[in-house]
Amino acid sequence: MEELRFRANGLEFFALAEGPANGPLVLLLHGFPELSRSFRHQLPALAAAGYRAVAPDLRGYGRSERRGPYDLATLARDVREMVGALGRGRAALVGHDWGGAVAWAAAGYHPEAVGRLAVLNCPHPGALAREMLTNPAQLWRSSYMFLFQLPFVAEWLWTRRGAAAVGRALRGGSHVRSAWPREETAHYQQAMLRPGAASSSLGYYRAAFRHPLRAGRDGRARPISVPVLILFGARDRFLCRETVAADRLAPYLASGNQAKVVFLEEVGHFIQNEAPLEVNAELLRWLGPARPGIGDGGVLPAPDRT
Repeated sequence: MEELRFRANGLEFFALAEGPANGPLVLLLHGFPELSRSFRHQLPALAAAGYRAVAPDLRGYGRSERRGPYDLATLARDVREMVGALGRGRAALVGHDWGGAVAWAAAGYHPEAVGRLAVLNCPHPGALAREMLTNPAQLWRSSYMFLFQLPFVAEWLWTRRGAAAVGRALRGGSHVRSAWPREETAHYQQAMLRPGAASSSLGYYRAAFRHPLRAGRDGRARPISVPVLILFGARDRFLCRETVAADRLAPYLASGNQAKVVFLEEVGHFIQNEAPLEVNAELLRWLGPARPGIGDGGVLPAPDRT
């Protein structure tokens, strides 16, 4: 895989990339406590189909710069400027967990930069916030987020004993635990031990709790009008499947736009690692044939590579 470094929204980002330089851009956004390598199974599959697939370490993660703020409006702007820095006017977005929340936000705040949207085990942030307020089952599944609000304590829990909690979270959140051998989770544990990494990744949760319903009320964000695919591992320990029900999502979608929802029944939260072949097939079916230079809104100067 190629390693890229580029600047977007005032920060330096690291990314993994594969695929032809002139292929349609697919930007893959990881979740917590993950990295760009979370899409190591998807990058080659998309590249083989003719797409330019790029998976960045999000703001605050891995080898990207660690500097806030971590609110969704800022994170959405990161995505918009990543698209430009990668030489395009728009991209298809694939987001998992927090990366899914960022992808939803980017499609709302910057629809001109998003051609299609695929989210993996992540409801619209506004829908999740409302579900936590009205559904006791979802509130219980999301209760870990309250612990994340504690300064210093949460950081200590995530970094002690070589960040062992990261490995436990990846395996424990999966129904297919064999997806996370220890030699793989070691990459994520080492990344969490970088100075400031724990605080940065927890900053996403802390920013969300300061304004829990902003994602559904912010007048700057428009209803989602692009085609939406939701892939959902039904054995998710953290999210109830009703969070992606049509009536829960309807307030955040433009009139006439309905998300296509595909459940993978024997898969947990970390869907793209637990069932990579199924996820790849669904993504390629959703994206359709790659047509170089079509629909990307023009070509801008390419970023520097390392």
